Amino acid sequence: MNEIKIFCPATIANLNCGFDVLGVCLEGVGDEMIIRKVTAKGITITKITGADLPLETEKNVAGVAALAIMAAAKPDCGFEIEIHKKIKAGSGIGSSSASAAGAVYGINELLGQPFNRHQLVDFAMKGEAIASGCEHADNVAPCLLGGFTLVRGYNPLDVIKIKSPSELYAVVLHPQIEVKTADARAVLSPTIDLKAAITQWGNLGGLVAGLYTEDYELIHRSLQDVIIEPLRKKLIPGFDITKNSAMDAGALGAGISGAGPSIFALCKGQSTAEKAAYAMSNAYLETGIPFDIHLCRINEEGVKTIVN
Repeated sequence: MNEIKIFCPATIANLNCGFDVLGVCLEGVGDEMIIRKVTAKGITITKITGADLPLETEKNVAGVAALAIMAAAKPDCGFEIEIHKKIKAGSGIGSSSASAAGAVYGINELLGQPFNRHQLVDFAMKGEAIASGCEHADNVAPCLLGGFTLVRGYNPLDVIKIKSPSELYAVVLHPQIEVKTADARAVLSPTIDLKAAITQWGNLGGLVAGLYTEDYELIHRSLQDVIIEPLRKKLIPGFDITKNSAMDAGALGAGISGAGPSIFALCKGQSTAEKAAYAMSNAYLETGIPFDIHLCRINEEGVKTIVN
């Protein structure tokens, strides 16, 4: 195989109480990439559609991630990469991670899978650093592994996949504004109150337990963020009214997707998700800001090959 076409899914990171350690993969929303094996060594990005991103390999998230896996695999060939962006940069649903994960997945497939998917996370993180200024796995891990993922630690990298409860749906409202990850990190405090920390890690433990046991009421009680959301929500016009509308419609929880500006809600069942999507849309219309809305199942597979 000398060419592969890939679907690179969107993701929600943080999930309120899991800042920088929790993420989930979405079905049906994502980028596409085409990667070709060539005789000339190195990585060349030949085409980008849907976004104004650099073609220079060392300045592109996919390019840097590709260079990382190349350095480890040392193949006697090179690769050309086409990127077709459908996740907008700065949207808060893993645009950069989709590119990074897609690049390392595609190259690994064309090389005969010398690395497993958990190992690919480490390479993809190198690309994420270009976008956010630091290596983090809360988006690339669910993008590569599917389902929910928990990053237990980074030294060494330790990622646990958590299967999604069967009736869980996600709604994501994406305002047509950009919140840069670096700006969203700039508003955070380097220290936190001990009482808030205790509340937060209690919620994190509760959410993980709720996912494993499919306890939707526990998931509902645990989807609370007392540390990050109060600081970041001021960057997102209409956040409170949109979140409250989702909760009033029966969502298990709602919050900021990644660094924002997207607002997510997790729901039990498709009908509740549809009600939440309708309520969130109506609420956000009051801001006058254009937006997209996505209603998704949870993607248990992660990045995958598109078979024509």
